[in-house]
Amino acid sequence: MSFAAFVAFGADKLRAIRRKRRVPERSLLCLSLFLGGVGGMLAMLLFRHKTKKPLFKLVYLFGVLQLALALFLLLKPEIFG
Repeated sequence: MSFAAFVAFGADKLRAIRRKRRVPERSLLCLSLFLGGVGGMLAMLLFRHKTKKPLFKLVYLFGVLQLALALFLLLKPEIFG
């Protein structure tokens, strides 16, 4: 999902530059919410896209939370048995 979010943000940035039909903001947010936060966050930083929109600050939150969860699960594998 992170890869899909990254590609969607990149495609939206390219379409914005070319003044073409854009990827809906709802789609970008949904991709980021459903385990694509890391990809969305990296794409926002790399492409400098949607960084000023207040609602998209949530993408940073999703990304940080997903990274924290992944690190926790890697460091505490005994949780799963």
